[in-house]
Amino acid sequence: MSGRAGRVGGSRFLYEPFDVNAARIETHERVTEERWINLERRLHHIEIALDRVERRMWLAATGLAGFLAAEVALRFLTMTQ
Repeated sequence: MSGRAGRVGGSRFLYEPFDVNAARIETHERVTEERWINLERRLHHIEIALDRVERRMWLAATGLAGFLAAEVALRFLTMTQ
């Protein structure tokens, strides 16, 4: 009776060879994929924050332009009276 052929049952890890390099590569690929997904998620949040900042800057610039236009109009009206 040879050793492997006659055995039935038990863990396959006891009888099959374990390829360490393939397991390392597979693990590295999974870790890299998870990191990439998290990086994309963080970049998406940064883009959203930048859009909000841009809207606030445009609102501030528009408000300042409106304020200056009102000041010019008010000075023009008080100067003509």
